[in-house]
Amino acid sequence: MEKKNDVSMAVVKRLPKYYRFLVELEKQGVLKVSSNTLAEMMVATASQVRQDFSCFGGFGQQGYGYNVSQLKREIETVLGLNKLVRYNAILVGAGNLGRAISWHMDFDDFAITPVAVFDKNPEYIGKKMKTLTIQSINNLEKLCSSININLAVLCLPEEEAEEMVDFLYNKCHIKNYWNFTGFDISNKYKDTFSENVYLGDSLMTLCYRIRHGGKKPPEEI
Repeated sequence: MEKKNDVSMAVVKRLPKYYRFLVELEKQGVLKVSSNTLAEMMVATASQVRQDFSCFGGFGQQGYGYNVSQLKREIETVLGLNKLVRYNAILVGAGNLGRAISWHMDFDDFAITPVAVFDKNPEYIGKKMKTLTIQSINNLEKLCSSININLAVLCLPEEEAEEMVDFLYNKCHIKNYWNFTGFDISNKYKDTFSENVYLGDSLMTLCYRIRHGGKKPPEEI
């Protein structure tokens, strides 16, 4: 699958949803799927599905549809999930949210290897979080100097986030973040990649749908 230049981020953000559906179809033993079926699952149009995939090169056959396993592998490659390259990650913040993410996310499915967990709370330090032992935040720079860290998962209170990001960016040279803090990293450091997860945004979207009779807003283009 060959990526074209200037692919819209709206298209990129739909790829994980396509991927989830393809994983389920493969588990069900489905061999091929049409753009119409994918469109129904995505709450989109068949034209939109074909247009999305055309951004990454032509595949699928007219009148045949898409080979489920092949399309899944193609999207894995685009998203970097084919495990040919792995990314080392640290988790900063071992509170309730950090523990929930650690226990319920299978990072191996995303070619990510968690290598360390850090917190400043002495009550957490030395305890296990899954297979990792929670370390003092004071050990963070030493670890980053001994191993290449590709991304940081931030599960800190917003008021602590900017100081920690300053440290991670300037001392540990980390430029990729999965950010649950509410602090806008890319606004301060323009050369970073940050996926900001605002749980309240999802809840507000649900409130909108309830307020307007449960109607689904149109798909972003």
